[in-house]
Amino acid sequence: MDSASEIFSSLSITDGWASSSPNLRRNLSLLSPEEILLAKILLQEGQKHLFDHWPEPGFDDQRKKNFFNQVARLNTSYPGGLVSYISNGRKLLADAKAGKNPYDGFTPSIPSGEVLTFGDDKFILLEEAGVREARKAAFVLVAGGLGERLGYKGIKLALPSETTSGKCFLQHYIESILALQEASCRLVVQGQCEAEIPLVIMTSDDTHAPTLVLLESNCYFGMKPTQVKLLKQEKVACLSDNDARIALDPNDNYKIQTKPHGHGDVHTLLYSSGLLKLWQSAGLKWVLFFQDTNALLFKAIPASLGVSSTKGYQVNSLAVPRKAKEAMGGITKLTHLDGTTMVINVEYNQLDPLLRATGYADGDVNCETGFSPFPGNINQLILELEPYMQELSKTQGAIPEFVNPKYKDSSKASFKTSTRLECMMQDYPKNLSASARIGFTVMDKWLAYAPVKNNPEDASKVPKGNPYHSATSGEMAIYRANCLILRKAGVQVADPIIDIFNGQEVEVWPRITWSAKWTSIFRDVKGKVNQRCSISQRSTLVINGQNVFLDALSLDGTLVINANDQAEVEVTGCVQNKGWMLEHVDYKDYSIPEETRIRGFRIHKIEQLEVNYTEPGKFCFKS
Repeated sequence: MDSASEIFSSLSITDGWASSSPNLRRNLSLLSPEEILLAKILLQEGQKHLFDHWPEPGFDDQRKKNFFNQVARLNTSYPGGLVSYISNGRKLLADAKAGKNPYDGFTPSIPSGEVLTFGDDKFILLEEAGVREARKAAFVLVAGGLGERLGYKGIKLALPSETTSGKCFLQHYIESILALQEASCRLVVQGQCEAEIPLVIMTSDDTHAPTLVLLESNCYFGMKPTQVKLLKQEKVACLSDNDARIALDPNDNYKIQTKPHGHGDVHTLLYSSGLLKLWQSAGLKWVLFFQDTNALLFKAIPASLGVSSTKGYQVNSLAVPRKAKEAMGGITKLTHLDGTTMVINVEYNQLDPLLRATGYADGDVNCETGFSPFPGNINQLILELEPYMQELSKTQGAIPEFVNPKYKDSSKASFKTSTRLECMMQDYPKNLSASARIGFTVMDKWLAYAPVKNNPEDASKVPKGNPYHSATSGEMAIYRANCLILRKAGVQVADPIIDIFNGQEVEVWPRITWSAKWTSIFRDVKGKVNQRCSISQRSTLVINGQNVFLDALSLDGTLVINANDQAEVEVTGCVQNKGWMLEHVDYKDYSIPEETRIRGFRIHKIEQLEVNYTEPGKFCFKS
């Protein structure tokens, strides 16, 4: 039997599944054998409505073929296919309608992990241990979205992380990985190190092409193209009711309405891509997951990787101190009635009621440290590769899902709009056994966490004292972190002033930036500056070069130092000029570029001293 009609007829005689859709039966001549099998799946799963509007053959035939092309993609991109997706949807929707608590039977308690203090002896040793491990790591950047929420039309990775150097987030990340790669290889005692740290970027339909253009037009920012792999996340079908009936697109009834499934899909993509096996055969040991607009992260990665290595953590969640009831998930140990335990992120709106319901009368409150004993999850994970692979082989990369339907009324009989299943990257530990070694590493928030998520209008409405998470606060956090690092190393850095940009009151520190290769760890900073250096509040300092040393430098203005890797430059003396000033701009002034408007300021470069060293050798610059 070769024809679609014969296959369809055979299936209908055997199963009786086809009789429910006469409209589909009339279009048999259009379908391939593969499409017929997909049609059978849909009808058997209660999706007859998808074909109720189909006309006779000869009308909309190409649109009918396009429909099955989409069904095929949806079927192959989800572990277990559409049968599993619909089945999971029905179960989760039933639980949601019944108001089932996902934490029923669990008792929360304070988890154990590492709390680090920046710059102390333990921190320095862990940083060095992490740098040694870096050559055995792969990095995975979860970057599925556009910057529309920020008021920026492009991809978020193309947005400047700060405007002093103008480097976009993707350039900053790649240069940071390359710097770790080089630093890690320098620590190899015997033989040559030719390690190339892989970078995977998870994209979406919206971001895949622009991300590739950004990479190719900038020569991959110095990384070899073979080091970078883009994995495109597919969307999942929307569901229109509690029976998990698939929703058609309101604007095209030959197209299924789809929405993103969540960043938990990164695990499925890595499993199906075969990359994990390649990494294992190359001797890699760690997989580090990070998100697209937290420029501070790489200041925390070396020490966190050192914790994973020394503690033997299979899962290490990066965390920051968290105020009680703060709008970020808390890392929590959960113990079930059957005795099983897991260490997992619990969303902030679930943590307080969970605590109150299990014997903590006051819920989520600050302890003697002034912070909640449940650290704040920042969605950056370090996984040990071998057990990660073993776990994904059991699940095909599937992560526990949830659904959040918006009901029309209290009867919960119908939805306001269609919904879909979602999954989160940080829920991976839910799959693990109680014997899995799961921990966390807490870093100072100023060092590790300043995401850029909110547009100026939303940020300006944030209650005073809470983080803005805007382009304005994200950039100012970079300068603050760099200044505090230099202060810890002994440099006299002036205190910040307070200013308001786009309705956001922020600290304005000296605008200090350096290239990733100047330093990957704090010990390097300590070796390249001294206590005789001073920097005024209005100053800007840009260091581009690996071997730049500041000795008794007094800066009151702007200094830009550019040096190639073979040049060793000592900078000393007094530099004073009119410098670069921050000018306020109105985010509603549409004559100004988006990336400037959303910050509320631009840099007016009045005067600067720029020194360049393009030849190898030792140099001393004295102003």
